[in-house]
Amino acid sequence: MKMSPGPPVHPVYFVGAGPGDPELLTLKAARLLRSAQVVVYAGSLVNPTLLDGVPPSASLRDSSGMTLGEILTVLEETHRQGHLAVRLHTGESSLYGAIAEQIERLEARGVPCQVVPGVSSFQAAAATLKREFTVPGVSQTLILTRVAGKTPVPDQESLGGLAAHGSSLCLFLSAAMAAEVERDLGRGYSPDTPVAVVEKASWPEERVITGRLSELTAMITEAGITRTALILVGRFLEAGGQRSRLYHGRFSHSHRPGGAMP
Repeated sequence: MKMSPGPPVHPVYFVGAGPGDPELLTLKAARLLRSAQVVVYAGSLVNPTLLDGVPPSASLRDSSGMTLGEILTVLEETHRQGHLAVRLHTGESSLYGAIAEQIERLEARGVPCQVVPGVSSFQAAAATLKREFTVPGVSQTLILTRVAGKTPVPDQESLGGLAAHGSSLCLFLSAAMAAEVERDLGRGYSPDTPVAVVEKASWPEERVITGRLSELTAMITEAGITRTALILVGRFLEAGGQRSRLYHGRFSHSHRPGGAMP
């Protein structure tokens, strides 16, 4: 007796939507959105044009007004029905994406999950500024962090302590607390350290303001920026640094002997 096949078994896909520019979606993310029957997305943060490729028949659910339990119910029911569900998070979902609590609970219920990485807003901000976080002779370390808000930050990761490293630094979710940022960073960085604030990196309405650490609070206040912005700090914003050895003619490696012209 021939058994009829059951419904397809799709995992729930947690997809990084990228910083906002639809062209910065990965190919895999775009393919999944084109195939989705249900998309649960952060309506307060996701650029709505990212949803243009979703089939008209798909159900779009804005998670900004939903509880964790409601989100999980939608994702689980979609999976049980044999349909493809996409949980769309802004940027790169491994950074401040709150995916761990969702995946843990879904998999405890027997719902398989997969994560599709995305381009982060910190990368889009660096591209806008045409800067490299890791400049030879200037900084070889990038710190990604935030100030404490509704989500606390461990004491050992205090901004003042991290500032002591003097490395390249990018702050998420902190524009509304500019005075605190300026004060705490001043414990490690000099007042004339270059800073840049990038609001809505890669969106059509992207804004960039630049200045010095001692001007940060005034800059953000004058611009009226309170959210969806990154604060970038460090000498990488203006320093040319040393020449990379990778392409230097006198530096040899496995693909090229040294001794050529610089």
